[in-house]
Amino acid sequence: MCLESNLEAHAVGGVLLGRRGKANVPKDSIGAYAVQCGKCYKWRLIPSKEEYETIRETFIEDPWVCEKRLYTSCDDLADIEYNTSNLWVFDKPNIPKAPPGTQRMLIMRKDLSKMDTHYIMPNGKKLRSTVEVEKFLAAHPEYKESLPLSRFCFTVPKISEDMVPKNLEKRASSLRRKKRKADVEEDN
Repeated sequence: MCLESNLEAHAVGGVLLGRRGKANVPKDSIGAYAVQCGKCYKWRLIPSKEEYETIRETFIEDPWVCEKRLYTSCDDLADIEYNTSNLWVFDKPNIPKAPPGTQRMLIMRKDLSKMDTHYIMPNGKKLRSTVEVEKFLAAHPEYKESLPLSRFCFTVPKISEDMVPKNLEKRASSLRRKKRKADVEEDN
């Protein structure tokens, strides 16, 4: 089940936009994972997606602090600064880890308007909604035990619009203008 509460004092998943991989190879748009310390509010890079998902899954009950990382304290400099040198997006806390054998993928739209969430199932099928997961589990009963519906969450991270780098902002607004122009021409 997805928890829809907002974060108060600190953030989970200040994640940075990365690059897409080759076509046919599912690749997250996320280039790095970070979490903000609940004491000092410094950003710390998280070395893997799996570790990040573990932190995010229990973030409200067990807020992250610098001391949870070996040889790190609030006295150390931040690993990364929250600024416009990267495009930042923020996850909701307590999104469950992807079920075993699946991958939760986040893909940024070309116009930077939002991200899309989908899951890659054990058989390679890509699912984009809870309805698709329900249909998949009905068609593949062998997965019902190991892939409970409650472990799938299609909540997308929030894009920090004030931190969109200027060169990306110009590109995104140009793409939105072209899309609007095409939509108007299509209506006529």
